[in-house]
Amino acid sequence: MKRRTAREKAVQCLFQIDMADVQLDDAIAMVLEENDETDTEYMRYLVKNTLQHLPEIDAEIKKYLRGWQLERIANVDRAILRLAFFELMHVAEIPEKVVLNEAIELAKLFSDEQSYRFVNGVLSSYLQNRQTTQA
Repeated sequence: MKRRTAREKAVQCLFQIDMADVQLDDAIAMVLEENDETDTEYMRYLVKNTLQHLPEIDAEIKKYLRGWQLERIANVDRAILRLAFFELMHVAEIPEKVVLNEAIELAKLFSDEQSYRFVNGVLSSYLQNRQTTQA
């Protein structure tokens, strides 16, 4: 499974878990097509570890939601942001620009035209702040 596909499936899993309180294994089973024998290792890694770090990720996202509450944003946008923040915070080998671009593409795929701008704004603010504090 390509990493882009893994991210798409991971967002779908996170969305289901958030919306319907579905268990991890059930969410994974639902997003994989029947007879799908592709390697799902990275997708499982993303979902499992995003959920494991969820309190920390949500706390970080909340810092960059200007005029919004995490609970009030669209569920799919929340899933995309959670996945992107996990990768930015915990997967050092993936370049920041790749994570940002992938999140924008996921928002374009799964959400509306305004959402990709919102996702871009939140992630760009985080990255800008991170670069400032690391300098």
